[in-house]
Amino acid sequence: MTDPLPYAPEEAGTQPPSLSPDFVSSRTRAPGQAPIKIPQTLTETTGPGGAWDRLMGPAASDLTQQHKGQPLGERIILSGRVLDGEGRPASHTMVELVQANAAGRYAHMYDQHDAPLDPNFSGVGRAITDADGNYKFITVKPGAYPWANGPNTWRPQHIHFSLFGPAFATRLVTQMYFPGDPLFPLDAIAMSVPERARHRIVCSFDPKTTVPYWALAYHFDFVLRGRDATPMDAEHGE
Repeated sequence: MTDPLPYAPEEAGTQPPSLSPDFVSSRTRAPGQAPIKIPQTLTETTGPGGAWDRLMGPAASDLTQQHKGQPLGERIILSGRVLDGEGRPASHTMVELVQANAAGRYAHMYDQHDAPLDPNFSGVGRAITDADGNYKFITVKPGAYPWANGPNTWRPQHIHFSLFGPAFATRLVTQMYFPGDPLFPLDAIAMSVPERARHRIVCSFDPKTTVPYWALAYHFDFVLRGRDATPMDAEHGE
């Protein structure tokens, strides 16, 4: 009989609140009443987990090969693992990525930022974790862009992620930032994460997986629960 793994409950005060006054739109998005707990049924606890590749089609993890030409910008490799609260790999997890292009513009009609679109970059990808919880994307580093949170506010370079476990209802959403970005400490969304947990939403430069003369690499792990849980979006984001 093996020894049980230590239980690591989530540390209080490390997830962003629904209401963060400096994040202006959260003032209207945040719920005004306490949430109602809905018991889980088979609908929430079962689904296509383990068969995401058959349901969604082949992985789309190389965002630089989705069109006829190469996208503009700095090519990067982003990899890491999806882990549970005890550090065990979460295999067969679908990791979705959404990001702006190198000029800081999304390929979406909602985005009317005065920056060029890139016909060779859609900014959307997905990967399925392997048996050890590993995922990998090849993409370009996104640009910063202005947003209407104040008179001269800019979002730092970041990437949006959604993670799906055994069912669609198990979706978790977060944002990942890059080290050394001067806009990070000025960003109302990033600053809504309690200070002691902010390092968990910043990737790290990874020289081991950097490819010489081709692409820099970064490492970012997703921890789904427990004491080191990755801060997740509290039903809002930009």
